[in-house]
Amino acid sequence: MLKKYFNFYLVVAVAAIFASCQTTVKTDANDSKLVSATLDSLKFDSLIDNRPVKLYQIKNKNGVTANLTNYGARIISLMVPDKDGKMTDVVVGLGSIKEYKETKTPYYGATIGRYGNRLAKGKFAIDGVSYQSTQNNGTNMLHGGVKGFHDAVWNASLLNDSTLQFNYISKDGEMGFPGNLDIAVTYQLTADNALKIIYDATTDKKTVLNLTNHAFFNLNGEGSGNILGHQMQIFANQYTPVDSLLIPTGVLANVKFTPFDFTSLEVIGKRIEAKDQQLIYGKGYDHNYVLSGSGSKIAAAKVIGDKTGIVMDVYTDQPGIQFYSGNFMNGSNT
Repeated sequence: MLKKYFNFYLVVAVAAIFASCQTTVKTDANDSKLVSATLDSLKFDSLIDNRPVKLYQIKNKNGVTANLTNYGARIISLMVPDKDGKMTDVVVGLGSIKEYKETKTPYYGATIGRYGNRLAKGKFAIDGVSYQSTQNNGTNMLHGGVKGFHDAVWNASLLNDSTLQFNYISKDGEMGFPGNLDIAVTYQLTADNALKIIYDATTDKKTVLNLTNHAFFNLNGEGSGNILGHQMQIFANQYTPVDSLLIPTGVLANVKFTPFDFTSLEVIGKRIEAKDQQLIYGKGYDHNYVLSGSGSKIAAAKVIGDKTGIVMDVYTDQPGIQFYSGNFMNGSNT
């Protein structure tokens, strides 16, 4: 029996386009210029919740390659050419499903939902009805709760060599959220070296929804050190300040004359140790920026790897982008 999902429908698109500061040299992802992302597919073959988990791969004609898994509908690695044509893994990932299950920081590369970021005390209301989601970040709900989409096994469909789709049904009441939610997340590598992520969702009841991807990018390559030497530009004149528990205050603050001003290219680490209350709360940058553009392809950010020359341009159809500088990462994962 087919169930009709009729009340609400959402489509979200995000794209990151990768280039280099010099002419890109097209190289086969399997040649001697391959750096990192040497993955053993057998270490991803597993059963979680009695459902099979596997490693999948998509690639474009330029040799840009993404490895993904249906555990959390997550990106494991993303190989793109640097200024010398060397294929470099720009997404930080782990080497096995066992490591993803055992790590205390489970969000690497994952699809986040139902609600990315934090809900104060895990509470929200819709049409006067109060709901309580699980509290897994002190008193707050973070990234969907104790068992968010990052911890779910998704169905996977390889649509073609460059396109992979994951599907998941989140049942009414899961983690305290109302409505049966049917989600599809599609990853596509395009001819212009873009990794495009499209989120589709339908629900049979009013709910809250904030889907995103939690890849940690290092444009100098996985394992190369921190990203404080990267240059970055964020196309936003405002950001949303947070309180001591990293909950937005509701104020929209101007970035001008603050360490949050990335309206032109700046070195990420240049002002990260400034005596600023917001940086103290976040232990660095962990803030939403209010994007200046509008429409179906909003320029959100540009980031340049200082060692590799790899350039990442980020586009979205959403009004905000979260910049997180990895402040709570402690080097405990390989």
